Parts: sequence; C-alpha cells; structure tokens
Amino acid sequence: MRSATRERAFAVPLTSPAFPPGPYRFINREYLIIAYRTDADRLRALVPEPLQVEEPVVKYEFIRMPDSTGFGDYTETGQVVPVSFRGRKGGYSHCMFLNDDPPIAGGRELWGFPKKLASPSLRAEIDTLVGTLDYGPVRVTTGTMGYKHKTVDLATVKASLEAPNFLLKIIPHVDGTPRICELVEYYLEDIDLKGAWTGPGALDLHDHALAPVAELPVLEILSATHILADLTLGLGKVVYDYLR
Repeated sequence: MRSATRERAFAVPLTSPAFPPGPYRFINREYLIIAYRTDADRLRALVPEPLQVEEPVVKYEFIRMPDSTGFGDYTETGQVVPVSFRGRKGGYSHCMFLNDDPPIAGGRELWGFPKKLASPSLRAEIDTLVGTLDYGPVRVTTGTMGYKHKTVDLATVKASLEAPNFLLKIIPHVDGTPRICELVEYYLEDIDLKGAWTGPGALDLHDHALAPVAELPVLEILSATHILADLTLGLGKVVYDYLR
C-alpha cells in the first residue's frame, strides 16, 4: 500500500513544490543562436561518452521566454553541442545560465538540464539583436546579430528544433556519491514556428571561474539565427545509465 506521503510527493518542498507538474508550454519563445567553430580537442574532452562529436561546432543560444507554463517570464543562455547517439543526430546541452528559480529546479531535477543562476538577456537594440550573460557583476558573453536581415527556410529550422536533445542527469546520494547518473533524451513538441531569420553575427566570450563558456573558444562564426516559436517542452527518457 502506498503511503499518503508517496501519493503527494512530486518535488521539494513536499507541501509547496518549486515547480508544477508538466507539460510545459512556451508562447513566443525567442532564440538567438550563434553557431561557431571551436577547438576540436577541447570540445571532445567536455562531451560525455557515448555521445559522439563529428565536427568541432558549438551553438551558443540565448533564449527569451516571456510566457511559460508554471515558470513565468525568464531568459536563459548556454552552449549546445551538435552530437550523434546511436545514429541519431541531435544536441547536447553543455551549460545553461538563467534568471528564474523554478526552471532551474525543475530543469535539473526532472531532465538534468545543466542550469545555474545568472543574469542573461536578449533584446533588440535598434537594428541589432543583442544577447548578454552577466555572472554577478561580470560580463561573460555578448552575442550580436543584424536584426532580421534575411528569412530562413522554415522547414529546415523546424526540423532542427524537432531533433533529439541530450542531457547528463546527475543527482547525488546523501553520502555524496552518485545516485543517478544518466544520459537523458528529450524532444520539443507541438512546434508552431512563427518566423526565422539570419544576419551577420558576432560572439564574444570571456573567462570566468564559474561560467567557463570560454573553455570552448570562438575560432570562426558559422551562422547566426533568430527564431520565434510556440512549443512544448516534452518530458524525457533515460537512454544510457552510467551506474549499471
């Protein structure tokens, strides 16, 4: 027989969880994605097996979320690495920084998103789309793109959003040893792509002890993409257990 506590338990705290149960719908989710070439050896050292890195490419993402179920209004930023897993091409989330506690707690506990508290922003400044990341008083990242210079094929962009995403979920035991160490796969669902554009882009990364995005240096800008969409963040599944 299941206890009353087990029946009520969803997340911490028991009587007032930090985030509500899903699904989680996002309206007018806005992306600035700057793809760049980086150092191949550094990249492969940071991506966990059995994920495979085929090219030394990183996607630096700024994401503005003004209307999200249960999470409210917030912004996040971070690095996503194009990878493959058992023949499926997708993206591995290497690091994420955001300014809202519920999606930090929910993202880490449910899926294993590598989220930390910081101060990202994404906004239009006259003719430029500007993304920034501040960790405390220190500017860590600045990304810029010419505002809506050219439309992008929507089918291609939607296919990229529908690709699998991979996360390394780590939750420690009470004695500090790993209790959960899993590779998680999830998808974005019910995507209503409202627009996608490209333009000239630039990305500036600075060294920081606790936001080490510059560990993957910018060697060449490959593309800059601006996306606006409604979508649902789907729950995940475990595809590899490192503790077995």
